[in-house]
Amino acid sequence: MRFVTAEKNGKQFIGLVNEKQDHVVDLKAVEMQMDEIISIPETMMEAIAMGEKFLERVHQITEWTLKHSESDGIYPIEDITLKAPIPKPSKNIFCVGKNYADHVIEMGSAKDIPEHVMMFTKAPTTVVGPDAIVMNHKKITEQLDYEGELAVVIGKVGRGIKESEALEYVFGYTIVNDITARDIQSRHKQFFLGKSLDTTCPMGPTLVHKSLIPYPSQLSVLTEVNGEVRQAGNTSQFIFPIEKIISVISQGMTLEPGDIIATGTPAGVGKGFNPPRYLKAGDIIEITIDVLGTLRNKIEE
Repeated sequence: MRFVTAEKNGKQFIGLVNEKQDHVVDLKAVEMQMDEIISIPETMMEAIAMGEKFLERVHQITEWTLKHSESDGIYPIEDITLKAPIPKPSKNIFCVGKNYADHVIEMGSAKDIPEHVMMFTKAPTTVVGPDAIVMNHKKITEQLDYEGELAVVIGKVGRGIKESEALEYVFGYTIVNDITARDIQSRHKQFFLGKSLDTTCPMGPTLVHKSLIPYPSQLSVLTEVNGEVRQAGNTSQFIFPIEKIISVISQGMTLEPGDIIATGTPAGVGKGFNPPRYLKAGDIIEITIDVLGTLRNKIEE
């Protein structure tokens, strides 16, 4: 199942992308036609929190649409506007730093490869959707950089989660671009300000349920800028696998439905080149991950 938050005629809704990926079902609108039971919530956060009840209802709606394909609420995908799957996270996005050895080396040296999971966060106001314009923030930064990443979306409440059980707490996966102002990051001596400029966490295009990704540790991650490949990695190269990351975060902190964890970026970021190749006005960044599709955004001109 591929879920989206989308907009049509000014109305935002939770949608399900069909198998051909050419139509989107407005789940709530179709449910209202299907029977008198109304259970689909307004937001993706609420839907995820419903757990299995939400998924069971989606299955029922899907079966109904197969017999009523001309119903209102089923739209060609080109007729809707995709938003970030979770447009307004309830808390900061969790981000793993230095999770690919080659990226660690390009930013420093092999001596910097961490022994423990390194975490920072991005503010919820950074989130925008696919094809959204990313502000260039030219008044405060000259070193805007891209970072293509697999993101994990948590599906249920958990604390003290064991690594062996960690994937049971996952709802699904999406793509994020952890855009970073390197000069602000350097001056600040921390990651938060340089990582939290408005519009610097593009997310999407869909939220893919974990049932479609049985092996999240075997996904290719490809980042292109204006059609040129800059990053070509694979989640098999993680220093810390997803299970470890979830377990570490949860040891003293409660993870909740809708929490987003960005798992780190491969080598090939702009700062890693000599000389550095930072983003410029009008640049188009495309991040493609197996099964998840392509997240495309443009830097403000």
